[in-house]
Amino acid sequence: MAATSHPHSSTTEAPVLLLMGSGDRRYREYIVAAVSRHFRLWLLDAHEPSWQLPYVEGTSLLDTKNLDELLVEAREVMQQLPVVGVFTYDESLVHAAARLAEALGLPGSAPDAVLACRDKATTRALLTAADVPQPACTPVATAAEARDAADKTGYPVVIKARGLAGSLGVVRADDGDAVEAAFEAAGSANWPGVPRYEADVLVEEYLTGPEISIDAVVVDGVCTPMVVARKQVGMDPYFEETGHTVDAADPLLQDPELLDQLHRIHQALGFRRGATHTEFKLTPKGPRLVEVNARLGGDFIPLIGMLATGTDPAVAAAQVAAGLTPETAPKTQKTAAIRFLYPEHDCEAVELTVRADLFGPTVHSAIATAGPGTRLALPPRAYMNRYGYVIAVGEDHDQVTADADAAPTLVELRSRPLAD
Repeated sequence: MAATSHPHSSTTEAPVLLLMGSGDRRYREYIVAAVSRHFRLWLLDAHEPSWQLPYVEGTSLLDTKNLDELLVEAREVMQQLPVVGVFTYDESLVHAAARLAEALGLPGSAPDAVLACRDKATTRALLTAADVPQPACTPVATAAEARDAADKTGYPVVIKARGLAGSLGVVRADDGDAVEAAFEAAGSANWPGVPRYEADVLVEEYLTGPEISIDAVVVDGVCTPMVVARKQVGMDPYFEETGHTVDAADPLLQDPELLDQLHRIHQALGFRRGATHTEFKLTPKGPRLVEVNARLGGDFIPLIGMLATGTDPAVAAAQVAAGLTPETAPKTQKTAAIRFLYPEHDCEAVELTVRADLFGPTVHSAIATAGPGTRLALPPRAYMNRYGYVIAVGEDHDQVTADADAAPTLVELRSRPLAD
């Protein structure tokens, strides 16, 4: 364990947040940069910091899953600085962050409530008991159990890992023969720090209809939605997330049935303070929960939410973690969209070229995220192996979506086949 102070240019009067984890710079720096303009940050991380240093007051290198170690370090920081909360956007650290906040007497939801969001089987059980409409869901430990559960549920079914997020290890099975391969894909998908269970795979009723997500903040049990993102998925029968579109004036922000379910879900799970990312399918029978995560959404959803509304969900989440009540009303009325770029087949990147000469009028950014030599494999071999993304933002909804959908022409990939 090592602690290092890194004074920087932010005001020395600002309160301090303990930031747990920091993640991949390409996908996370915008959050740290935004929050650092409102709070001084002390980073608690298991990895040696580099890009984070300009944004933080200090760093502690330690085991972020070890509560005793976290407590010792946090209390030392609190003796020197006015720490007001614990903040994380890392799915693998949300429970540890909740435990730390509780032990320090800082704002947050109960660790059991956060764990109820992480464990999808517990989520379903608690919501079923609270009479919140749910798809049929059966935890299973073997492929044989999965097939039996699928036969009883009726095809198609969705097979998913119990504790993962971001559509990792989520597969549709259309018949009994497909269940075994789907079970293997769900059971073998993993992410660092994600818990495993004895019955580690769920067999769920397949929900039809468009998929959306809602990023919200919760203060004293009151859930306030900030961003509705309309999701695109691909690579059937997998559910790889290929894009999101946010309209600041989305009518779903005023939909009574959807908002009622959102409130009842948080109430049933006991989630009273923090930021959440809740995913729904808009089925012919009404909204049905896919999953709820006790953190900000990934995939740049908070960023495109900020670009569309002028109000930053990442800053709001940090303010809630600090015990404050944030401003959540939109300041602008725009549409923002992101499209992620995947290869057509497993390959190795040779060269990537951003074609700025082809940008449409609303293109905000086009980024290549893979370099020469990067191996790009598709599900079930690998997940989220993207080589770039394009963000578009503007007042003309149709123009924004057209410019975003042109993403494959804006970041060109030259590749060679990936050898086994």
